[in-house]
Amino acid sequence: MATGDIHILRESLDLLILKALTWGPRHGYAISEWIETATDDALFVDEGTLYPALHRLARRKMVDTAWGISENNRRAKYYRLSAAGRARFKQQSPAWQQFVGALGRALQATTSEGT
Repeated sequence: MATGDIHILRESLDLLILKALTWGPRHGYAISEWIETATDDALFVDEGTLYPALHRLARRKMVDTAWGISENNRRAKYYRLSAAGRARFKQQSPAWQQFVGALGRALQATTSEGT
């Protein structure tokens, strides 16, 4: 996989995580579940991908962390959108929506001219 591919995948996962946190703090498993549900099970984010992304976002101050008790009465680390994370989401979301729309149009092209 090329470096550009990794960058696109990382940035899209980061944006999905930030979106998942716009409704309030969640632990990692709940974030993963939200992504699966929101994408109609088209995307599955395993632990080996999710937690490094959450740690990266925490290092970049996009999310804050705190320990709490999950709905299963277990100790869990909760992630909360920081002010910087909220600003990044608001700034990047329109560009990603435009990118996804353009990609969809290109993939649906029926002629070599793209129309």
